[in-house]
Amino acid sequence: MSTMQCALVVDDLPAVRAGFVDLLRENYPAAKIFEAGRMADAMQILQHEPVDLLLVDLGLPDASGIELIRALAEIRPQARSVVVTIFDDDDHLFPALQAGAFGYLLKDRPKIELRAQLRRIQDGEPPLSPSIARRMVQHFAHLHTGGPTGTTSPGGEQIALTERESEVLQLVGKGYTLPEIAVQLGLSRHTVADYVKQIYRKLNISSRAEAALEAVRRGLVK
Repeated sequence: MSTMQCALVVDDLPAVRAGFVDLLRENYPAAKIFEAGRMADAMQILQHEPVDLLLVDLGLPDASGIELIRALAEIRPQARSVVVTIFDDDDHLFPALQAGAFGYLLKDRPKIELRAQLRRIQDGEPPLSPSIARRMVQHFAHLHTGGPTGTTSPGGEQIALTERESEVLQLVGKGYTLPEIAVQLGLSRHTVADYVKQIYRKLNISSRAEAALEAVRRGLVK
């Protein structure tokens, strides 16, 4: 992604919000940073400010953070959402990814780790707490051995992508937006979008975070 210009931190606990605001300021000193404790207040900010990064807790007083992730995707499709939560389980992780979350961080991790994870966003890498990354790898490993619902064929072979699809997946995995991918490959944005849809359909995935993990698994992104 280009340099982050405007971020929004949404959590109902002021101390938690302040902690993540400080971490963002350390990594992105030139960015405007807003904060909110409820979805209603966050929506007001999203409607009036060019937010390109959202840090959001899943348990808000007036809604689920997943609703806010979906709302940001509609209002600013190129923006990125990162979950910050205490929930380290599949029932919270995968619905968030399916809603479009780019990353998933656990609040109880050391500050130095959270700072480093947030810095990865600038390089187009999904920020994932270590236990979350392991959970995702285990999930994909299960799909890999489980047959047609995963990224393998019924015979256990990895589903093949065309050379162009692999190029697109690699760039998605590196965090590039559709317009940026189109420029790099000399294609129209519409054509790139069609490739992305085809990749998602082939691999049975539905979010950029899943695509990034699949790109790593295939050795397209180190």
